[in-house]
Amino acid sequence: MTRRPEAGLFRVAAAGGPQGPGAVQREVRTNPEAMTLIGTLLALAGSPGGREANPLSGILLMGVIFAIFYFVLIMPMRSKQKKLEQLVQELKSGDKVIVSPGIFGTIDGVEDDSFHVRIADKTRIRVLKSAVAGLQAPPQEKK
Repeated sequence: MTRRPEAGLFRVAAAGGPQGPGAVQREVRTNPEAMTLIGTLLALAGSPGGREANPLSGILLMGVIFAIFYFVLIMPMRSKQKKLEQLVQELKSGDKVIVSPGIFGTIDGVEDDSFHVRIADKTRIRVLKSAVAGLQAPPQEKK
């Protein structure tokens, strides 16, 4: 690879091509600022012959990252799921619910694994208990 510093160009042989005098070459433009950044990052990475890192620090870092994910993502989802399961177990006839695709209705009957939900005057559907997204909010009073 040859470089002409004044133009910021590299001559690169085509991949898989011959490497002799008749080789197909192309010019690649580079950004000098990006090359400086890459060089700086490589210098900060340290030399391979330097002191080896303690493997315990890597394990400790992975544990800290897992703890952050647990407290930020997993724990709130589990508590929300438990509240919804408790709500579904306490539902009875006459409760106004929202079914998962966004259908508003009133529970008419309760079975082991499903509810009979009235969504219009003469329209009843049977939905699984897991399809209930929550209770309908009470109507707000206008001021």
